[in-house]
Amino acid sequence: MLNTINIIKMEILKYNSEVYRPNSFNHFIDQFFNDEFSGGRMVKKFTPKVDIAETDKSFEIQLQLPGIPKDQINIAIEKNQIIVSGERNIEKNEKGKKFNSIESHFGTFSRSFTLPEDINKDKIEAHHIHGILTINIPKDMKKMVKKSITIN
Repeated sequence: MLNTINIIKMEILKYNSEVYRPNSFNHFIDQFFNDEFSGGRMVKKFTPKVDIAETDKSFEIQLQLPGIPKDQINIAIEKNQIIVSGERNIEKNEKGKKFNSIESHFGTFSRSFTLPEDINKDKIEAHHIHGILTINIPKDMKKMVKKSITIN
């Protein structure tokens, strides 16, 4: 009899683990703070993912902007910041298409980055390839000259 009860308990645990799989706490926090939904409604703002790298000669900022054409992206320099903003619109009214789930981000976005003093603002370049916006910010080698100070 004890074996049968243990087997039933194991089957119930197995069934429950297949039906209900709790998400991790990180997933819960991500979902809570996710810009995609607010109270079950789509919000009109999102934050694209960014990677920033540095070499001896430049900084490189890469923004993940899938589905956003380059004419919907603006890049501006104000004081010591570079600001990237734009918009991705959702096409809900396509004939014969009914969305059952939308996980993509839509709406406006804006990201700003403080620029270091040792850059050449006149030679900043941007490229948009396969949904990745890459901004190359060259360093100004004249401003990077190191000076040695003599100790008295």
